[in-house]
Amino acid sequence: MERTVSVILANPKAIAESNCRRQLRVAAYCRVSTDQEEQQSSYQAQIDYYTDKIAKNSEWTLAGIFADEGISGTSAKNRAQFLRLMSLCKQGKIDMVLTKSISRFSRNTLDCLGYIRMLKEKRIPIIFEKEGINTMQMASEMTISLLGSFAQAESESLSKNVTWGKRQSFKNGNVSINYAYFLGYEKGEDGLPKIVPEQAEIVKNIYRFYLAGYSVVGIKRELEKQGALTATGNAEWTVNAIRSMLRNEKYIGDVLLQKTYVSDFLTKKNCKNNGELPQYYVSNHHVGIIEKDVFNRVQEEMARRSSKRKVADKNVTTEQGKYSSKYALTEILVCGNCATQYRRVVWSKRGKKKSLWRCISRLEYGTKYCSDSPTIEESVLHNAIIRAINLLASDKDELISTIRESLCLALKGYGDNDNPYMIESRIKELNSDMLDLVQLSAKSGSDCKKYDEQFKSIADETRRLQEILVMQKSQKAEDTKTSSHMNELFNILESEALAMTEFDNTLVKQLIDTIKILSKNKILIIFNGGFEMEQTLCE
Repeated sequence: MERTVSVILANPKAIAESNCRRQLRVAAYCRVSTDQEEQQSSYQAQIDYYTDKIAKNSEWTLAGIFADEGISGTSAKNRAQFLRLMSLCKQGKIDMVLTKSISRFSRNTLDCLGYIRMLKEKRIPIIFEKEGINTMQMASEMTISLLGSFAQAESESLSKNVTWGKRQSFKNGNVSINYAYFLGYEKGEDGLPKIVPEQAEIVKNIYRFYLAGYSVVGIKRELEKQGALTATGNAEWTVNAIRSMLRNEKYIGDVLLQKTYVSDFLTKKNCKNNGELPQYYVSNHHVGIIEKDVFNRVQEEMARRSSKRKVADKNVTTEQGKYSSKYALTEILVCGNCATQYRRVVWSKRGKKKSLWRCISRLEYGTKYCSDSPTIEESVLHNAIIRAINLLASDKDELISTIRESLCLALKGYGDNDNPYMIESRIKELNSDMLDLVQLSAKSGSDCKKYDEQFKSIADETRRLQEILVMQKSQKAEDTKTSSHMNELFNILESEALAMTEFDNTLVKQLIDTIKILSKNKILIIFNGGFEMEQTLCE
């Protein structure tokens, strides 16, 4: 068959519509990266410039001025106006975009090219005035890639300079505090944190509640019940905020710098510093709200609670359970036979319920790990504990005096033979003697063996003295801890009206360290600081 070609004539109407060009809907994008005064003037100048420029062109109509203020250009996700501009472009409501430069549009090369290609597919040009680039021109993408890379490199260099400056500031102990989220303080006239009394009382209560046995959730409920406000003025507290306050060293007047760091300048991801970078601890930076002794006891208690596992884990012998603030005895009641904690259980018989306490090892494993542990009624235990505390209260002045004397005797120090300074001095003498002996041995040549006994004697004495020093340091730390607990007990005894008519979970946790079940009829109550009292269990 013979091939034929037919001509379809042009449509005069389409030609007329093409020649009758409508006004282009032109939008402009502006951005400044900081809120500083000089940047704000630049920001307003950009808006005024593009508003005037688009209005003067008869072929253009203003489709909007989109501007982000105080936002970095390394990522688009936080630039609300930029994302709104892109959304309108996708919807076909904008025909052209004007912007000052590639660095104003984006400092992330990948983001920059991605958005340019997206708009190019929709035949929407972006005009970069500083570089003189129209993205609809064929050769522009390579140029944009290069210039975008330069903008990104510039941003990276700036980020490194800022980071270096901050770290140098850390080394010098310079502290910057965000007071908007720092309950208890405001910026003082000297630039240092100044205590806000009403807020400081809330901080103190949080620490008191925790040491009194409250869980973090319990503290949250108590604060909301009291109507206490957060640093930002909210009536609702979060568990994380309270936990962070309990760990915040600023409340004792110290500051730990570089707790976190930015791992990537593009994503701005903030990472916890687990040793990747040095940290700087500034002591006595400002006046603290919390005493250091109280702060240290809170850290110990937090570590103790977090180390506990769930009691339902039967793969290992049960010794500890998950921390609970509901019942005071959950933490302190232990079996005198196997030293395992007791657990509260409820028995039902003929429609009546009875609360009992049983050894966890006996409860979960029978007599395999604990052959002799009595089951004790809760009411009987409570009555014995109430009697003990009332006995303590009845003669508390004499008790306080006796305990103070005992504590002073225990912590009075060391005799001359056990004085750590004397021991260290003796070790230095022995080291000097050893050095002299080494020199004599070297000079004597073949007769060096005659010094072996002296070498051994010096080495043995040095080792013995070093072991004593280690034991003394450990004992000193234990004495300090004991002293701290005793002072806490004194404060409670002196300030509280201890006469109890009913069981008080909070007071029991504050006063008592451990209760041992010695038998079905007897318990040993060990108060904080080591004071002991036996009590008979009776109905």
